Amino acid sequence: MCTLTHFAMTADDRIKSPLILSATDFNDHCPRFQVVPAGNAFFHIKETSTGRVRGFREDHNEACALARSLESKIELLANGCLR
Repeated sequence: MCTLTHFAMTADDRIKSPLILSATDFNDHCPRFQVVPAGNAFFHIKETSTGRVRGFREDHNEACALARSLESKIELLANGCLR
């Protein structure tokens, strides 16, 4: 059910609203890796920014785990924890 409450705010209030993500916030929440089917029971882990395949697995759950692992390694490198 839509209550149309977002129309009750002025445009300036919507810009200042904390619910609206800035470009940097959006990039922080956007996944860096995507699991895509690449055949019969075969999955590629693609980097979303370049489209390059960074890994592959035969099991979907393992492919998702690899994507999460790659994501966490990038975050740790960005924070300077891994060198």
